[in-house]
Amino acid sequence: MTEHTPIDAAHAAMTAAPDDDTARLRFYERLAASELYVLLEGVADGDRITPHLFEAEGTQYVLAFDREERLAGFAGPAAPYAALSGRVTAGLLAANTLGLGLNLEVAPSAILLPPDAMAWLDNTLGNAPQDVEAKIESLTAPRGLPDSLIAAIDEKLATATGLARYACLVGVTYAGGGTGHMLGFVGAVPHAESALAQVASEALTFSGIEAGAMDVAFFRADDPMAERLARTGLRFDLPQPEDLSERTRPAPGSDPDKPPILK
Repeated sequence: MTEHTPIDAAHAAMTAAPDDDTARLRFYERLAASELYVLLEGVADGDRITPHLFEAEGTQYVLAFDREERLAGFAGPAAPYAALSGRVTAGLLAANTLGLGLNLEVAPSAILLPPDAMAWLDNTLGNAPQDVEAKIESLTAPRGLPDSLIAAIDEKLATATGLARYACLVGVTYAGGGTGHMLGFVGAVPHAESALAQVASEALTFSGIEAGAMDVAFFRADDPMAERLARTGLRFDLPQPEDLSERTRPAPGSDPDKPPILK
């Protein structure tokens, strides 16, 4: 028997409160953030994979599991598989109008997610924030934000190891009178801005807020604005790798811009 996984916990919360939209969003957030082991028909051919399909009530599903041992318990220890993130899996299934059979027969989180659920998740994950340029006039401590958003930001940034030093959530007033909230990242590594903006966007999306907006900005560690953010805002320290030189090349499928190809 495998341990009780985060997907198990999110599924149990969703099942216990079927009318709670926040619990449902949290399940899909956990699914997107998890590594999934997708059962294949045979060994992958480079970046081309052929998932094992099964049909239920006229709909085709791909089988995936959130632990290797769960896949082995279902299909045997020698079963071929591809390890993909949940967000990459959602994109592949949405593009091919396929559903997801998650943890079937081996876990309490067993569930069939139809193609429209995968399309919704892929579309939701694709709602990237837009670039906006505005002059900051003043900063204040964040006010009036729900605890669910603070918790979602904290949880999301905990997965962004080494992408920036820290982030601060502040209230902001722009020149011209616009106001709102901003998540300012300090010391982001080169080319990490897009990934960090997406993390912030997903925190807002999956926090359960029906409508809302949060700006995202990036500052160098020696920028005077960094000190103002740290003095005024709610700070989130991002985990840092012990040795940056030990970073390895991302695993196949970990880059959503270069997903594997279904055959």
